[in-house]
Amino acid sequence: MSGRTASGTDSGTEPAIAGTEETGEADVTDVTDESEDPADSVRGAGRARWTALGTGALLSLAGLAAALLRLTGSAPALVPAAYALGAALCALAAVLGLRGRTRRALWLLVAGTTVMAVGDQFD
Repeated sequence: MSGRTASGTDSGTEPAIAGTEETGEADVTDVTDESEDPADSVRGAGRARWTALGTGALLSLAGLAAALLRLTGSAPALVPAAYALGAALCALAAVLGLRGRTRRALWLLVAGTTVMAVGDQFD
């Protein structure tokens, strides 16, 4: 054999995707449909719910604690209000996460943490 491919060229490379020689189109198979188990997606959804609940509860407790500490100190009134508002957003995110609205919960967690961080800059 001379090392030539079926196309007659001497490059030594063959088409990497099956079906490209005859039709010019690649055989596309959806790998995720074959390997994805419905039980795995249910477990992943449950894990996302519990993560959103835990993170929201933790951030809301931290925000409330910071609001109480700043309220007793000499910080401007805007600082504890920002912490309290951020804590309320994180608590709402925890509730939404428990109900399965994990995307909205994630955005509320980000918004609540951002409000707390911006409020801290006024100190």
